[in-house]
Amino acid sequence: PGQVAEVAGYDLVVADTVNHLLRGVRLATGEVVTIAGTGRQWRSTADNHAHDALSVDLSSPWDLAWYDDKIIIAMAGIHQLWWFDPIKRTAGMYAGTTVEALRDGPLAEAWMAQPSGLSVSTDGTRLWVADSETSAIRYVENGVMGTAVGQGLFDFGHVDGPAASALLQHPLGVCALPDGSVLIADTYNGAVRRFDPATDQVSTVADGLAEPSDLVVTLDGDVLVVESAAHRLTRLAPGALSAAGANTVDGPRHRAERKPMDVTAGELTLDIVFTPAPGQKLDETYGPSTRLVVSASPPELLVEGAGTSTELSRRLVVNGAVTDGVLQVTAQAATCDVDVEHAACHLTRQDWGVPVRVVDGGTTRLALVLRGL
Repeated sequence: PGQVAEVAGYDLVVADTVNHLLRGVRLATGEVVTIAGTGRQWRSTADNHAHDALSVDLSSPWDLAWYDDKIIIAMAGIHQLWWFDPIKRTAGMYAGTTVEALRDGPLAEAWMAQPSGLSVSTDGTRLWVADSETSAIRYVENGVMGTAVGQGLFDFGHVDGPAASALLQHPLGVCALPDGSVLIADTYNGAVRRFDPATDQVSTVADGLAEPSDLVVTLDGDVLVVESAAHRLTRLAPGALSAAGANTVDGPRHRAERKPMDVTAGELTLDIVFTPAPGQKLDETYGPSTRLVVSASPPELLVEGAGTSTELSRRLVVNGAVTDGVLQVTAQAATCDVDVEHAACHLTRQDWGVPVRVVDGGTTRLALVLRGL
């Protein structure tokens, strides 16, 4: 907004993804300034505090939107949304727990998976989110996250029709339209899709595109599509957004199945196996070099062991009254080159959703390999 830009001193905010920064651009002069981030990738613990924007670490910010009187950041690297206040120059977590999965509910409890594109409805009440790894379109409204299209980490395809059964494949962008519907850059399907909340239907308005990753509506009402793999912007054909211009595709459905692991009720040892790459060592420069986060769906699956620690091994206690569920595990390790001037440092992070079945005679140890660079 103009009044905010005047006080902040810049007009445009850029998600500088690989540098883990937000940059401000003053359009009158072309001046670029860093407004949030340190340049280091985030590896801390989740909290609900406001932080000085220039002293907080970010992680692969992918897109930005003005919503709820602040800038919302799609923090793809840690499966969250963050906020940035350009007047107070503070930043903090807005939604998500860092667990990579699909779960709706209050913002602080929601789960996302690489949220990428953001767009705000014309009336300002709803924030649309392209949640790439769950092949889903999510939304924020009244302090709650919901899912409009998408079924989870393992379900994807190109299927139109009722939203409950429609499928996308790794969408990276969304664009809210004045009529309340939303366009979707359905990246790996090479298509532009449309979801209409009024009819609860998904349709295909264009296909044969080269990995569309975002969309924008111009002041003249044209829709421009970012075709990433073709290095170009493409204007949708006139009439593509009309009912007559939309197609109904009943394409392939895919489900990536992971066989459940049989575990015994009671104690279960979780070990994350990590070996630094040759020539690297664990790095304690900015605090503990490793971090482990464990949760379960349903939460009752774990009697003990949920939470965050800096050790890559954890004693869990499995509830024998729960027959099956999913262990959500996130592990990360910070490493740096050994004895090298201007050493390169790396953050290795991986998320697992491990289906488990509680049976007699099941395993008492779960080992997961965190693969370094």
